Amino acid sequence: MPDGVDVEELRALARSLACEAGTLVREGRPERVEVAATKSSAVDPVTAMDRASEELLRARLAVERPDDAILGEEGDDVPGTSGLTWVLDPIDGTVNYLYGVASYAVSVAVVAGPPDPERWTALAGCVHSVVDGRTWTAALGGGAERDGRALHVSRPASLAGSLVGTGFGYSAERRAHQAQVLTSVLPRVRDIRRLGAAAIDLCLLAEGALDLYYERGLNPWDVGAGGLVATEAGAWLGGLRGRRASSTMTVAGAGPVVDELVHLLEAADADGDGRAAPR
Repeated sequence: MPDGVDVEELRALARSLACEAGTLVREGRPERVEVAATKSSAVDPVTAMDRASEELLRARLAVERPDDAILGEEGDDVPGTSGLTWVLDPIDGTVNYLYGVASYAVSVAVVAGPPDPERWTALAGCVHSVVDGRTWTAALGGGAERDGRALHVSRPASLAGSLVGTGFGYSAERRAHQAQVLTSVLPRVRDIRRLGAAAIDLCLLAEGALDLYYERGLNPWDVGAGGLVATEAGAWLGGLRGRRASSTMTVAGAGPVVDELVHLLEAADADGDGRAAPR
């Protein structure tokens, strides 16, 4: 932790930034959203509002925290000298935004250490749901809140009684393997939810609206703020085979049921390439 860091001040700034960008996204949404570009595949879109939202966040940080680094989804990384990095997702759930499905958010986190979820320490963050204004925040050691209400994860009695959130990748090969993994998971749980915005999923887990969550392929900006909200609400957050949460796999929930999900995913080769048959 760099000297002189106040995580509650960082939480307040993350909230201010996320809510301001959320207002831009909400009020500036045209009746018909057009795709400005694509990223990992033809079905992984970028809109003009993704870029405008991130530009706003970067401009505010250049004034408020000029010595901090920035890692954003849509722009070039900005180096810093303070030891802190702001991790920005200007619209988490862009496909939902594109189609008008009401599950997309602005996610703002600040971390210490390398800008890598397996190596950083998340200090503060905010996830602001654009459509309905729900706002989740967390600070390291300071707990997690939604609109001022303290959050606590659910503790289901069994894996069979657990509602599980997940998501899918954009490449056909990745999705085919994820579908195969789903056939191992779905019969063992209450049901599956796929809402299309990882940051919101992790916040819903934090408040008990989901019991467990797993997803392969998350980027740092997908998990930065939502992951801290979940852990500060009492969740375990990690990967498979002893790794920390990463793009290879992110799993979240309360023990001991989350341990059962981890073992199930490992047996299904959920972090593999699909060539190994599920056991």
